[in-house]
Amino acid sequence: MQGRVSIQTEDFDLTREVQALRDGDPRVGAVCSFVGTVRDRGIAPTLGTAVSALPPEGALSPRGGPSATAPVLSLELEHYPGMTEKAIEAMIDQALQRFDIFAARVVHRVGLLQPLDQIVLVAVTSAHRGESFQACEFLMDYLKTQAPFWKKEQTPEGSRWVDARVSDDRALVRWGIASVNS
Repeated sequence: MQGRVSIQTEDFDLTREVQALRDGDPRVGAVCSFVGTVRDRGIAPTLGTAVSALPPEGALSPRGGPSATAPVLSLELEHYPGMTEKAIEAMIDQALQRFDIFAARVVHRVGLLQPLDQIVLVAVTSAHRGESFQACEFLMDYLKTQAPFWKKEQTPEGSRWVDARVSDDRALVRWGIASVNS
């Protein structure tokens, strides 16, 4: 049996991760998973073409800096070994207490990543889909705001550390969790 948390530089295989999570557990009737990827904000999400209109000079992006649509050339993720795994283990413990789930697995990549690379996997098993969906969303919301990761984007304008988003902090409110980023 694999551990509940893996922080790694290498890519992961969704099929293998889910199979290992549910292996040998006949109670599992539902598996919910979320895979986050490095996206290039300079590409229109529905059209697949470059966005030509940048925000006005000095406009603030949702990330707190200028030029929210500057192309992302790469994303570098850092963590504090030991502390990060411990924080994510605590998140999984909370999910197991809050929801009727059997197991959860979080795989988070660190190091230098390129657009389209997978960053994170959250997978949850339960008897029924509702609990799996809720627990998966809870873990992602918690992971996005509370896990000790640091992200640096490289754009044509240079590199910058990515701040927590207000929308991510707001997502915690519905779970009754106060953000440490506010």
